[in-house]
Amino acid sequence: MPPEEPPRRRVPGPARRGPGDRARQAPRRPRRTAPDRSAAPGRIRLGNPRPRLRLVSLALTLVMLTFVIRLLQVQAVDAGTYAAMAEKNRYMSHKLAAERGRITDRAGIALATTVDAHDITADPKMFTPEESKAPDAPEQAAALLAPILGADQAEVANKLKAPKSRYTVLARRQTPQVWKQIKDLKSVFAEKAAADRAKGGPGANVLAGVFQESSSRRVYPNGDLAAGILGYVNADGRGAGGLESMLDKELAGKDGSITYAQSGGRRVPTAGTREKPAVPGSDIELTIDRDIQWAAQRAISEQVTKSKADRGYVVVQNARTGEVLAMANAPGFNPNDISRANAAAMGNAALQDVYEPGSTSKVMSMAAVLEERAATPGTHVTVPNRLHRGDRLFKDDIDHPTWYLTLNGVLAKSSNIGTILATGQLGKTQSQANRVLYSYLRKFGIGSPTGLGYPGETPGILAKPQDWSTSQQFTIPFGQGLSVNAVQAASVYSTIANGGVRIEPTLVRGTRGPDGRFNPAQAPEKTRVVSEKTAKTLATMLESVVGNEEGTGTKARIPGYRVAGKTGTANRVDPELGRYRGYTASFAGFAPADKPQITVYCAIQNPTRGSYFGGQICGPIYKKVMEFALKTQQVAPTGAAPARLPVTFDPGA
Repeated sequence: MPPEEPPRRRVPGPARRGPGDRARQAPRRPRRTAPDRSAAPGRIRLGNPRPRLRLVSLALTLVMLTFVIRLLQVQAVDAGTYAAMAEKNRYMSHKLAAERGRITDRAGIALATTVDAHDITADPKMFTPEESKAPDAPEQAAALLAPILGADQAEVANKLKAPKSRYTVLARRQTPQVWKQIKDLKSVFAEKAAADRAKGGPGANVLAGVFQESSSRRVYPNGDLAAGILGYVNADGRGAGGLESMLDKELAGKDGSITYAQSGGRRVPTAGTREKPAVPGSDIELTIDRDIQWAAQRAISEQVTKSKADRGYVVVQNARTGEVLAMANAPGFNPNDISRANAAAMGNAALQDVYEPGSTSKVMSMAAVLEERAATPGTHVTVPNRLHRGDRLFKDDIDHPTWYLTLNGVLAKSSNIGTILATGQLGKTQSQANRVLYSYLRKFGIGSPTGLGYPGETPGILAKPQDWSTSQQFTIPFGQGLSVNAVQAASVYSTIANGGVRIEPTLVRGTRGPDGRFNPAQAPEKTRVVSEKTAKTLATMLESVVGNEEGTGTKARIPGYRVAGKTGTANRVDPELGRYRGYTASFAGFAPADKPQITVYCAIQNPTRGSYFGGQICGPIYKKVMEFALKTQQVAPTGAAPARLPVTFDPGA
């Protein structure tokens, strides 16, 4: 019999419920039912918020989507365009003007230089009512600025009424004093604006948008001295006349540029700068001597005024080198103030006027006669009171009995008839003589540019010999019927003074670049015109014009020096009437006659008061200028006794 199992221990726990126990369970809570609206009429039933939330979410989503699309457009699709626009609006670029080179005389004394100046600029946007806090800011600013700038008030106001522009130039190349006046005014208005804002006012400032940019200004320290040579610069700082125009490329240099960030019309110093430096222009050293130029200009100006003449010129040249030491014109102009200059006086008449030289041209006829051995200084020439040639009756400047002159006497007394007779010996026929004379005139430089390359220079007028009229065949030998400029006329005498070798005139000695290195000008061209013997003979003959009592140039004598020269009095073609009216008075020569160093030429157009003879009104000018030039150049007298060539001969001997 199996062992009996021990009784199981009952563990307390929930009692099992049978089906009969459900009735004894706790009753459930009654389910809530919707309130009866009819039973509680004061209560509000809340609607479902979900549709409303969905609508708001949709709207926010659309707004965000719009921003995202716009952001993608700005940063991805049109990124380059907007970046360029931002760059354009933020950064400003300006030209850095190159400093214009100086023009100096042969000793380095400044004749034209450049000084610091200011371009007065403005930001028109800062003159709008919103920015300036003043409804009429352009008008107020213009009223303040116009008197200082010397500008039209309405024009200044119009420049400030361009709100779409951020930059305008009110005035260029103003002096530091002008900018200081404006700057002081700006400070006053800035203080007033600050005080007004402190009191709760708008703080209007009508000058806040006015600025300056560093610039430069052309200055001529000697006023009108050598103005005809130098010329002037225009409002843009470019050469517009004379050497300023001729050498503009060398003088101007190369402009640079600068780009910088700006905000509210002001430069942002911390934003960085892109700069291309400007390259300064070269300095130009002239052959001109300032002191001799002054003496020449003073002498010709006084005589033109005294004679009530149209104009006059003096040319001084180094006979050995061809360098022009002075080129003076009267009347002149002041290149510092072009607005007040007479337009007719703004050129360089010594190179740009063309006129018939008269008797100073006879030296070329005599050179041809001597060089061709058609006569000698002592050759006898019988000069009647009248000479019939072609269809004309020729005479000298005064009536006289028959003169018995040597060839030297023909030149000394400046006989037209004697010159016609002498040049007639240049050929077996008149046509042949014309061709020979023409060839010498051309070699002396007549009818050709001087070689200076000066703007507006005239080459003169010399027709070919086959085109000479009947009268020209006989007037050209004594200086009528051909035309020259003053520098050409001076060069003729320098050729004789230089032993018969013509050297092209020069005005520029060289240039000095930004590196300080001096570059000499190209050597001038040299041409043998007549032999040294002929040149020396002519120099001796020209001494008779001044030294002999029967000569026409006695007023040109200089104590202690031997002087060679020739007078000239020519009928003048009036450029307005196109016919002869008035005279051209002239004198040309060199010194010392036996060892020439300096040539001086003077001409006065249409003197209307006093004498009109070249020896009378130009001889004294020659003396003043030559005497001054000899001392300035430290040319000592030679001390040699002059040769005394005969002027007349005895027909009965």
